[in-house]
Amino acid sequence: MEIKKTSLNKLHQSNNAKFVEFAGYEMPIQYSKGIIEEHKFTRSHSGIFDVSHMGQLFIYGDETLTDELEKIFPLDLKNLKQNCSKYSFLMNEDAGIYDDLIITKIEEGYLIILNAACKDKDFEILSNLLGSKFKMNLDNNRSLIAIQGPKSVEILNSIINGVDQLNFMTGNWFDSDNQKLFVTRSGYTGEDGFEISISNDKAEKFVENLIKKGAQLIGLGARDTLRLEAGLCLYGHELDINKTPVEANLRWAISKSRLSNGGFIGSKKIMNQMQDGASQIRVGIKPEGRLIAREKTKIFDDTDTQIGEITSGTFGPSVNGPIAMGYVNKEFSKVDTKILLEVRGKKHPANVCALPFYKKNYVKGVN
Repeated sequence: MEIKKTSLNKLHQSNNAKFVEFAGYEMPIQYSKGIIEEHKFTRSHSGIFDVSHMGQLFIYGDETLTDELEKIFPLDLKNLKQNCSKYSFLMNEDAGIYDDLIITKIEEGYLIILNAACKDKDFEILSNLLGSKFKMNLDNNRSLIAIQGPKSVEILNSIINGVDQLNFMTGNWFDSDNQKLFVTRSGYTGEDGFEISISNDKAEKFVENLIKKGAQLIGLGARDTLRLEAGLCLYGHELDINKTPVEANLRWAISKSRLSNGGFIGSKKIMNQMQDGASQIRVGIKPEGRLIAREKTKIFDDTDTQIGEITSGTFGPSVNGPIAMGYVNKEFSKVDTKILLEVRGKKHPANVCALPFYKKNYVKGVN
């Protein structure tokens, strides 16, 4: 299968990106300064992330579209205001997660941002569930650019006037360079920032303008360390078809009003787990010392019984130490529980800890 390239591929090449294959795309993992410097620059200044490999699914329809989507997603979409966004899940009947996503109510419909590795399957699932009653467009003609970090609002507002008035998890259409951009105040680093949906033919010039204003290109390597410090899940690691939102410690993302009545795919399993608890829970983990425990590292208790597994692990540049997330049996999920991590045949001490590792800096109350 031919590897795909985003509209910014040539720009990545000219900036000396080191590439990897990710979800069928050639994507930059880092640039010449390296992952740690890119991570620190995003936390202190402003980083640009090419996330154009992700799916931008526009669904248009009348008021019955909201009713149909509420049968699928565990959200109170009827009370979601226009241009407001929510984090949610596409699940099977057993509440296994096909994908985690961001859904935004737009004029005459919804915009759903899907993970790159899942987007085609998601489109198929949603098409089967919704039938042909609504217009669905998985738009491959648009790029998605994220700008993240404390200087991002100042930089982006100098190019797209008015984005500084957006609250966290809201968006709107803006006019810039003779085209319509959809901008949301959101992102995946724990920092204040924005995601910009822009036509492919305008994306390169737009990013070059951001660079001129002082932002820097950041690769997938730093994106991963940033999201892990912020305690954010990555599909295929913390989330998959064998995990439920309750097990993933994401019950906050399920609307309370929907829990009492159910009626969405997977609701029976969700409600049972909310009542009885899940057998395993996602937790934060801090290894003692400088040990880095990577994905698939086995977790043990002090009787040499395996109680879980690491799903993501790295060195956190902003916390200056190793961090990880994983699933453990629920009786070991309390903060400060001592556990053991098996790395290269030896068991090393670690502690269950609260998430996030690094304080999130979202801007919630502009308006």
